Amino acid sequence: MVLKKWLGGLLLLLVGMISNTGGAFIGINIGTDVSNMPPASDVVAILKTNQITHVRLYDADAHMLKALANSGIEVMVGITNEEVLGIGESPAAAAAWINKNVASYLPSTNITAIAVGSEVLTSIPNAAPVLVPAMNYLHKALVASNLNFQSKFQLLNPWTLSPDLSPIVDPNTLSHYNSMFDAMVDATYYAIDAFNSTGIPIVVTETGWPWLGGANEPDATANNAETFNNNLIRRVLNDSGPPSQPTIPISTYIYELFNEDKRPGPVSERNWGLYFTNGTAVYSLSLSASDRITGNSSSVFCVAKQNADSAKLQEGLNWACGQGGANCTAIQEGRPCYAPNNIQNHASYAYNDYYQKMHSAGGTCDFDGSATTTTVDPSYGSCIFTGSSNSSTSGGIFPPVAFGPISPQGGSTSLRFQASKVQSLLSAAFLAFILI
Repeated sequence: MVLKKWLGGLLLLLVGMISNTGGAFIGINIGTDVSNMPPASDVVAILKTNQITHVRLYDADAHMLKALANSGIEVMVGITNEEVLGIGESPAAAAAWINKNVASYLPSTNITAIAVGSEVLTSIPNAAPVLVPAMNYLHKALVASNLNFQSKFQLLNPWTLSPDLSPIVDPNTLSHYNSMFDAMVDATYYAIDAFNSTGIPIVVTETGWPWLGGANEPDATANNAETFNNNLIRRVLNDSGPPSQPTIPISTYIYELFNEDKRPGPVSERNWGLYFTNGTAVYSLSLSASDRITGNSSSVFCVAKQNADSAKLQEGLNWACGQGGANCTAIQEGRPCYAPNNIQNHASYAYNDYYQKMHSAGGTCDFDGSATTTTVDPSYGSCIFTGSSNSSTSGGIFPPVAFGPISPQGGSTSLRFQASKVQSLLSAAFLAFILI
């Protein structure tokens, strides 16, 4: 049986002027098309038990917003597609919505963002003329309420993912991509740059994998979902960005908390939940910061010291790549560890490659005082340091192309990074605001 294409659209949240000092986070979407939806207080208890610190709601349910009060959980609250139509035509409607669904819950409920619709243009094509007015009216209402929100704009781009995609090198940028996650996020960064905008981090607001499907959906299995989501979490929580923005983390929301069994469509559409409604996990998942999967935690890496003398770093780099025998191919121009192109980054890679090869034979991590050891995996984006759990050999080996596993049909086709719903193509847009 031919492997079915899975959705290739990422909800990418373009966030303006947001600090990333806290590192990337994993959030969870909470849908409510559930037959036996637990009381809001029980939902919050499940979130807290599993140390889930960020959630996205698809509406502004009063019970849920009240239950989240004083929980410390950051909330992205949603405006429904139907509400967007009215708000986009009336500043008064926007002000009323803000007063009722945001201002009245702050500061007890930690509302940090407003999602203006979900797949609006797919669900309501005639809503296009009111999307931007809705954003403007809401922003004005927030300013008038003294809430100091910073506007955000989210796009769902129409990418179709083919399951037979191989690792590629972008011929224009020479960036290496070994997961669609990084490739799609980077594509958005380049689109932003085309409009002469920079410094805008991206948040992926919806992605995941179904754990049960129909007869024609053989890849929707619990094992595949567990593999995909755990690899996704590991990727996100290493606090790195794609090749074009290696130091900007990519915070991500996983779809979704519970199975929405009332949703129409194929079997898989109703089986994306991470937990059953009684709080039991569908499969093993590490969501909390204390359980971060950031590589081989027992590994020790050798990196350049912060503020080390540049001359010493250059001398150490030259020695490591020469007499020291380090494989420095990955830090050459066009290779995955070339960017950021600075002596600190290149020396760290070379020092570590030497150290991993020679430590057992007496090699040290000193380099005339310019190096130090760390248990934090210094890998970022497509640049994988020797010794990382993502690296099988030296020389900047890339992480797996697929977050998902090999097709259960027995073919050689592997599942690439996919998102959200089962279909070939999606295109939609939504607007959002963030409280700063």
